[in-house]
Amino acid sequence: MSSLRIRGGIDAAGAPIEVAIVDGLQLAEADGVPEYDAAGLTVLPGLIDLQVNGAVGHDLTDEPESLWEVAAGLARHGVTAFVPTVITSSPSARERALEALAGGPPEGWAGAVPLGLHFEGPMIARSRKGAHPVQWLIEPSLDLVDGWSPDAGVVVVTIAPELPGALEVIEALAARGVVVSVGHTDATTAQVAAAVAAGARLVTHLGNTMPPMLAREPGLVGHALGGTSLTAGVIADGFHLDPLTLNTAWRSLAPSGRFLAVTDTTAALGMPDGPARLGDHDVVVADGTVRLADGTLAGSAASLSQCLRVIREVTGASLAEAVDCCSGVPARLLGDAARGALAPGCRGDVTLVDDDLHVVATVVGGVLVHDGRR
Repeated sequence: MSSLRIRGGIDAAGAPIEVAIVDGLQLAEADGVPEYDAAGLTVLPGLIDLQVNGAVGHDLTDEPESLWEVAAGLARHGVTAFVPTVITSSPSARERALEALAGGPPEGWAGAVPLGLHFEGPMIARSRKGAHPVQWLIEPSLDLVDGWSPDAGVVVVTIAPELPGALEVIEALAARGVVVSVGHTDATTAQVAAAVAAGARLVTHLGNTMPPMLAREPGLVGHALGGTSLTAGVIADGFHLDPLTLNTAWRSLAPSGRFLAVTDTTAALGMPDGPARLGDHDVVVADGTVRLADGTLAGSAASLSQCLRVIREVTGASLAEAVDCCSGVPARLLGDAARGALAPGCRGDVTLVDDDLHVVATVVGGVLVHDGRR
């Protein structure tokens, strides 16, 4: 049943709200459909995460076939749609991920909807590879990205624009409708500007795996914060950015709708502390972080609702402002007008939270896929 009426809750501004969903879409009114009592809860547009490496014990690069288990697990954390991320890896890992996506979910499945893949690499800088395995790094080429398009299942690609051939690849991907993201890069300000001119629109995890902003060489960070062209993915998990840096990013980006909250979450989400996997690497989950053996941060163990809490605590943003960077901003970036809002005509994707922004229930396309009250 993809029809549901959500009654008794309040919206992000604190006003009473009722959401009617019929056949997966929000309507102004609906009669004769099942009801969910949202008394005491805040009703939010479904949360959308554009950078998910894995969850609930599954790594999407190491185990692409686990896509639908990850998607089901994300729904328990309030995510209604997401972009599965495959980091720098063998060509077969990307092929297997595309096959898993194209194959669709198993019978009876319910969970967050994958919107297409994010290939984070392999066209990134060796000097800024972070947790990406060096043996799979490769220079940009049109042959490598042949066939990469939203229709084929690729919606985001991260690339270092200073690499030979990168601008030609950025132009080709952007022309196909792929969101090109600049990241894992040592690009100068001029090289970032060239990437933007070629069609780049996004920054991959602002402030991480890129040079710092300097007085006369602002680089990627300065272009994002001081310019007007780039939306910036921000890992607001409380570990990847100092609170002052996070607040600076919020003040610079949020007023123009360019602050995109992402988790960069890994197989560690929903799992206890201990050893885990990220692509080809063994990592250690401890005290809310995911790190390589040398201490390098390697993704996160955060949920998007956790990022919501951090954003509000650090920036003082209203709930409506903070939620938009987890729903409306990603939907608009992908050109998906049917998501990211509570309004007639939009998909029936809803996240319900308590006063502390802990997820209580998740509705995807009018289907109650998670109910923490049960």
